[in-house]
Amino acid sequence: MPRLSVIIPCFKVQGFLRECLDSVLEQSFHDIEVIAVDDRSPDGCGAILDEYAARDPRVKVLHLPENVGLGRARNAGLPHVTGDFLLFLDSDDTLTPGALRAVADRLTETGDPDVLVFDYARTYWWGGTRRNALAEVLGTTSDVFTAAGHPEILDLLMVVWNKAYRRDFVEENGFQFPPGYYEDTPWTFPVMLSAARIATLDRICLNYRQRRQGNILSTRSRKHFDVHDQYKRVFAFVDARPELTVWRPYLHRKMGEHCLDILAKPDRLPPAARGEFFRRTAELYRAFRPEGAAAPGDLGDLGDLADLGDLGDLGDLGDLGVLEGSYASYLLRQQAGRVGRESGRQALRVRRAAGARARRALTGLRGLRPLDEELVLYSAASHQGLRGDPAAVYRKAREIAPRLRGVWVVRDAEVAAELPAGVAHVLLDSPEYLRLTARAKFFVNDVNWPGTLVKRPGSVHVHTHRGTPLKYLGADLLGKPGARLGFDVPQMLRRADRWDHSLVANLHSELVWERAYPCHFASARTGSPRNDVLVTGGRTGFRARHGIPADHTVVLYAPTRRDYVRGGHVDRIDLARFAADLGAGHTLVVRLHPALATGPARGMGLAELHRRGIVVDATGEPHAEEVMLASDALVTDYSSIMFDYANLDRPIVVHADDWAAYTASRGAYLDITAEAPGHVSHSYRELAWLFASGGWRDEESARLRADFRSRFCEFDDGRAAERVVRTLLLGESMPEPARVPGPAGAPDLLAST
Repeated sequence: MPRLSVIIPCFKVQGFLRECLDSVLEQSFHDIEVIAVDDRSPDGCGAILDEYAARDPRVKVLHLPENVGLGRARNAGLPHVTGDFLLFLDSDDTLTPGALRAVADRLTETGDPDVLVFDYARTYWWGGTRRNALAEVLGTTSDVFTAAGHPEILDLLMVVWNKAYRRDFVEENGFQFPPGYYEDTPWTFPVMLSAARIATLDRICLNYRQRRQGNILSTRSRKHFDVHDQYKRVFAFVDARPELTVWRPYLHRKMGEHCLDILAKPDRLPPAARGEFFRRTAELYRAFRPEGAAAPGDLGDLGDLADLGDLGDLGDLGDLGVLEGSYASYLLRQQAGRVGRESGRQALRVRRAAGARARRALTGLRGLRPLDEELVLYSAASHQGLRGDPAAVYRKAREIAPRLRGVWVVRDAEVAAELPAGVAHVLLDSPEYLRLTARAKFFVNDVNWPGTLVKRPGSVHVHTHRGTPLKYLGADLLGKPGARLGFDVPQMLRRADRWDHSLVANLHSELVWERAYPCHFASARTGSPRNDVLVTGGRTGFRARHGIPADHTVVLYAPTRRDYVRGGHVDRIDLARFAADLGAGHTLVVRLHPALATGPARGMGLAELHRRGIVVDATGEPHAEEVMLASDALVTDYSSIMFDYANLDRPIVVHADDWAAYTASRGAYLDITAEAPGHVSHSYRELAWLFASGGWRDEESARLRADFRSRFCEFDDGRAAERVVRTLLLGESMPEPARVPGPAGAPDLLAST
């Protein structure tokens, strides 16, 4: 008896079917069976299924004599299931690598619940990926629960394929799929409301393909009227079970939201059918209204619904009193507003143009006032708060030059709320921002200021950058079209024309910046302010916050993003395996590239490994310096973090298993595999051996690190922030940091570029 059974119904998906089947059969978890149902597909699906069944005994194929539709095709597979748990997979979707292993482990960990809900990501035909917007719901508890205990679980998309079901639970309750477009609805609600033990897995286990054409739920058709019958089935199920009566108000609201969502989308219903769909929705809403419920129009905040399109004459909509209140009022406003929509749009364009002219005029008037010689505007990481070099400069300025008034530019109120108490701030593009940017004497940033900012004569722009460059940047990207996809190099250089000072931590950076940014700035050999704490040995509470034992050896793994894949994320190593191979007394800390912090990358297993205590996910930590200070060794590939970390004089291992592909797509200023700060691994086997043998911290590692530090940490003496404040903001003199001579015979840094 296998642990997991996967039912895959197939109809007209021959172009996607092999990818779907491979994603299941090539999983690292092998204790599975696949029940593939050929729903009388008119293309080559049946032959493809037979081909896979002939070479893999785990695959069983059912050829249906007639086309029955998605739900009943799933039903056809149910009697053939022998596994402990059942999953459904649509034949144009795919499982992510390691998904079934993660599902099996979580089922065991939670004692075989009735239902396990896991995460998914939408993958678009044009290559984009977007994680489930409600993914945080899956991480709210590590225990089993019921829907009543955590009703937010029902806010997730009501689909069948993001769950694993205990087979005995399904059979005991006789769950089946009805025919129709919306067959998932009368399966999912009864299953979730009946389950006595629900568990979650905070990991993206499935890629939900968003096809350009062919998705039945995105097809304009009268078949969307099916949603009404499906909710009738849901209410019939609840009515037959008195213990579920308490769910009627909730289901009533969800039904209204679901139906109105269909009505709101212009690609769902033919224009002539929209009025009829609304009338049927109103009738259904009235018919199942719970006793004692609020007014039937109370469907929540419907003011943000999208344009409903042409619903026809209002007289065709029937009795609007059925949905009185917010929604009825919204419909009336929509209909009344259409008459003057074009004139309204023209008026909006005129107002925007006038507003732009007014802002330019106001900026010009403010430019006549003298600069505020003590006002410093700071920004970091695209206006994300106190981070990096600007934060270090800000803190030092408050210490030694309190007369300077520092104000942080932040992108939104959410970032502003996270600022420490007493930190002055202003929202980007607000009236106050425009006023301050017109008067400030100093601007300190590590990325760039918006193109709309006009640099006044006499103002001073200090650009701190974000580390020592390894990969191509700036104008050097002109020869790398893949790496500069969506990146406007000329516009970036126009913004860089405002720089007065460019901070450098080493001569390598000085040479690169002057080449990559051909602008009129002066290089300031100050060192990197954010690295002061690494040189002076600052304290960190990172280990205590994450419960890492004081005697553990902490290995920090910090990979960079890849330009040769859309989205930038590639799993180069198996994190769970690496953590296990490090052995007892070790903790693996993972910090992904900041650009990947809010995308789907963490949902591909990292978040779940963090929850289970296998690794520590430090991607969301705002201060990389704290994470570095808490670690004993660094494993990276081509991240610039290695140049900062070298200041700690702790072991570094470079994992360069795709160096050729990386340099071909992005370009690099030096061959880090030949001039590394420590040992280099070209495969996982080599990486694991370095730690198993102790080679990661041997004498050769120390020698390589010493050479690397002499070249790339030469201006980092622990006083960089002070040097910036005194020399660039206060105009005082301060000696440059003493340079450490580089190794004899060091090559020309830019000779090969």
